[in-house]
Amino acid sequence: MNDRAVPLALLPKSAGRRALGRSGASRPEPLGGGERSEPGRHVSGGVVAGDCLDVLRSLPAQRVDLIVTSPPYADQRASTYGGVTADDYVAWFMPRAEQFARVLKPRGSLVINIKEKVVDGQRHTYVLELILAMKKQGWLWTEEYVWHKRNCFPGKWPNRFRDAWERCLHFTRQKQFKMNQDAVMVPMGDWAQTRLKTLGANDVVRHDSRVGNAFGKNIANWQGRDRAYPTNVLHLATECGNKGHSAAFPQALPRWFIELFTDPGDTVLDPFAGSGTTLAAALALGRNALGVELSPAYAARCRETLAGAHEAARALARARDLTEQDLASPGRTPDAAAFVSKDSVPS
Repeated sequence: MNDRAVPLALLPKSAGRRALGRSGASRPEPLGGGERSEPGRHVSGGVVAGDCLDVLRSLPAQRVDLIVTSPPYADQRASTYGGVTADDYVAWFMPRAEQFARVLKPRGSLVINIKEKVVDGQRHTYVLELILAMKKQGWLWTEEYVWHKRNCFPGKWPNRFRDAWERCLHFTRQKQFKMNQDAVMVPMGDWAQTRLKTLGANDVVRHDSRVGNAFGKNIANWQGRDRAYPTNVLHLATECGNKGHSAAFPQALPRWFIELFTDPGDTVLDPFAGSGTTLAAALALGRNALGVELSPAYAARCRETLAGAHEAARALARARDLTEQDLASPGRTPDAAAFVSKDSVPS
């Protein structure tokens, strides 16, 4: 791709390579790309190599529906990103958060996957300080989700146990925001088939709590349901094959938030794109994907990830086009099936 090409139609047409860097600073190199097309039908994705603090200044305001990211943790991944000390973390992050607020739509969401580190035998407070700083900047700390890592890293310490969870902080700009709760409902489970099969007299009336609190239950309300709303704890395994990146998370993690906080055709941003996991998940779900990655080497790997995701999205779009054509013209000849082969559609 030409080094002056714009990686996404989401960037202004006048923004070339020169517009992406500050004066006197090394200019980021555009990588990847795609064309804008009908929302929810043919989506686009791309990644820009550079510091998101600089790159996002070239993005028009209120162009992103969701930001899902895992920024470099304090004093970690120094070989990849140089490392930011825990004491300096909030000062480093907040100018970037200001750009996140500018490009995010009013009903959009920001999800930050992060975890405190241990300093001198105790947990540092930089994540808690970051939450307070975000609130002072005008963000609403709407919710905190917990990623329970099923296969957490093994180890032994004299004063604590293994880290088996990480924070996923959910921030919004206003109280009314986009949230598709039905999109992430979970199966009821086998217990419902046995517990609800035969209900007694006590199951069809509301029971107040026996310990005197305000909670009550009516078991009969669960009859006929095959799905339920999830909790704010996500039980997911870590990414074992790290895709050439030192801190890759599983695609299921951003995918859950993308389904929850966006619609098909919306735009998802990852300002610390890494190996492109969030972007690939967005494309797979029919969302536009925009990434920024500081390391040129990882941006190149991210571009490879996007290329595969683009091909999968195109195959699914072609299959959907064919299916809709068949529904509109059920008596048409079967030769149109050659348009998309079964092997070309990812499972």
